[in-house]
Amino acid sequence: MEARITATTKLYGLIGTPIRHSGSPAMYNYSFERKGIDAAYLAFDVDREHTKDAIDAMKLFDMGGMNVTMPCKIEVVQYMDELSDAARIMGAVNTIVNDNGKLIGHNTDGVGFVLNLKDHGVEVKDKKITVCGGGGAATAVQVQCALEGVRELTIFNKKDQFFERTVQTAEKLKMERENLVVNVYDIDDVQKMTEEMNDSDIFVNGTVVGMKPMDDMSVVKDISTFRKDLVVCDVVYNPVETKMMREAKAAGCKVIGGKGMLLWQGVYAFKLYTGCDMPVDEVKERFFK
Repeated sequence: MEARITATTKLYGLIGTPIRHSGSPAMYNYSFERKGIDAAYLAFDVDREHTKDAIDAMKLFDMGGMNVTMPCKIEVVQYMDELSDAARIMGAVNTIVNDNGKLIGHNTDGVGFVLNLKDHGVEVKDKKITVCGGGGAATAVQVQCALEGVRELTIFNKKDQFFERTVQTAEKLKMERENLVVNVYDIDDVQKMTEEMNDSDIFVNGTVVGMKPMDDMSVVKDISTFRKDLVVCDVVYNPVETKMMREAKAAGCKVIGGKGMLLWQGVYAFKLYTGCDMPVDEVKERFFK
């Protein structure tokens, strides 16, 4: 790394908190080196209150781009000069490109999900997809799948104080795509979930259920809904294989885990930053085994 740093090295980074666990610096710096790009990537621990300071520093230091994680994803939107469609609909940014002083905000989480499916031979266009959850990851999946041309989208979320936000997302997507069918239901309605899963091509858990320490739980209560022609996806990546994934695999479903979503959102961001393709196979082997 030290041998690569020069007076012309372009700086990229990640802001959010906590940040010290992030694997992004290793992945990006390895890719810069392998592609011969004069750039370096660092992580900066930044809380929501200091988001504007981080953006000001980005401009001052003429950084090429910046990834954004919690709790800054929503706060950073107001400082962007332009937003991608996904970032605009979601109201959240996780990737900023500095285009000669013009800050363009993107959200690559949903793209990462779609590219991960493509990497497993699954397309979302013209499919019916059922997604559980209304948080950041689930919303990213919903928005990007809508933009990618799904035929129908069913969303299940907990009927709590955040349920209305899920309904609002559904309305935004209907406005974005005139012929898109979007329905929102209570995640505790097992009968309705069974009906929707039976009629879906792809089922996605976009909640934290299944993640440690809830690794003995699943959003799917009726495992008879798993069938061989249903693609079952989880955004959870710790553990790598959740209870839901194990049960779906036992029923013969094609199962896709959440770790690849992390990889592919980074792949897409790398392309936005540099115009070059990340060395995906090498990065998979080195960081995502």
